[in-house]
Amino acid sequence: MELLTQRLANLLTVKSLVTMILTVVFAAMAGMGRVTTEQFLTVFTVVIAFYFGTQAEKRAQS
Repeated sequence: MELLTQRLANLLTVKSLVTMILTVVFAAMAGMGRVTTEQFLTVFTVVIAFYFGTQAEKRAQS
């Protein structure tokens, strides 16, 4: 239970919230045709790679 609470708290960090909001916004914009698929994939790949890269680095340091 404590592990679940800690993971939920980690989801509420600024970095996580920005990543999730950006993903939703770009997905909505792509769905409306305001962003091309190529633009969406470029931005989404950079954001997700940064997010998971920093998570992996943080775990490696622990």
